[in-house]
Amino acid sequence: MKYEKLEKGLIYDGSPIQPFWAFTEHKVKGSSIVAWIGPLNIEPEELIDYEDVGLEIKADKMMHFIVEHFDRQPADLKTCYHRQRILVMITKDVLSELGINTTREGDDIYFEGKKLSISIATCSNSSMKIHFGMNIINKGTPDDIETIGLCECLEDMDDEKIDKLIDKICESYINEIESIEEDITKTRVF
Repeated sequence: MKYEKLEKGLIYDGSPIQPFWAFTEHKVKGSSIVAWIGPLNIEPEELIDYEDVGLEIKADKMMHFIVEHFDRQPADLKTCYHRQRILVMITKDVLSELGINTTREGDDIYFEGKKLSISIATCSNSSMKIHFGMNIINKGTPDDIETIGLCECLEDMDDEKIDKLIDKICESYINEIESIEEDITKTRVF
């Protein structure tokens, strides 16, 4: 599985959740996790979560992760959601190592009851896709939801710590997926 970190500033508008986005836009071929820092503004026609229809999905500065897996044909939505939860739980663990004690409800992470993250999982005929985003600052988020940013969770959060956090989350996710694959190859089945 490949990891690619993009330049800061790319807006997440919903289009990166499309199949083959990492390959067609950034020449990252195969299963991958792509990360970057940038704003979020999902147009209504790009929403894929029926519960979000009619809601504002926006933020001024988030860390974004796009995961794409090609290892199951046809792609499997249940497996995709399991992997999404693995990514969210890894993120929660990494935040805890920094002293940011969060709670998790499904695929969302909260700090002191305020929403810190967003996420969606979906499938195409050829791949499983996950978008996971975490607020870096609270600015620009919807008024009707209590949100928080990482910079409010930890006073000394700076760009260097954010970059290291992104790397740690991506590397931990890849290690977890590879560890599962290795366990499969050493397990006797009947």
